[in-house]
Amino acid sequence: MLTVYIDADACPVKDEVYRVARRYGVRVAVVANAPLRTPADPLVELVVRPGFGTADDWIAEQAGPGDVVVTADIPLAARCLARGARVLDAKGREFTDNDIGSALAMRGLMDELRQGGVVTGGPAPMTPKDRSRFLSKLDEAVNAARRAHPPRP
Repeated sequence: MLTVYIDADACPVKDEVYRVARRYGVRVAVVANAPLRTPADPLVELVVRPGFGTADDWIAEQAGPGDVVVTADIPLAARCLARGARVLDAKGREFTDNDIGSALAMRGLMDELRQGGVVTGGPAPMTPKDRSRFLSKLDEAVNAARRAHPPRP
């Protein structure tokens, strides 16, 4: 069954994922380092994996072809792509095999610049347009996954 995995600790679009999941009847695994509030819905499962990197490791081990992963973590995105999953960030950007290498390189460069004190700050805040784009792209990703991996009766 198609599953949407949410790297949930800092994910600002969990409610949007729940809406799309209800629309299509797909399972959602909300994966975090500590307990979070999730809807009382049989399609939504909270998976708590305490410890540094354990939530990411669990998602990377579980996700595969026909699944969608929502994460801003570029190394996790690369691991999930390698296993055949589709990957979106919270602003609706889809990571692909064609661009994940440059995304990893840019992440490394930005880390070095931050450590050197050249760059400070983080990503821009979410806007309503970002949320709308995410909803649209998640809808597309779920439909593409359903077409490529139809549910078995």
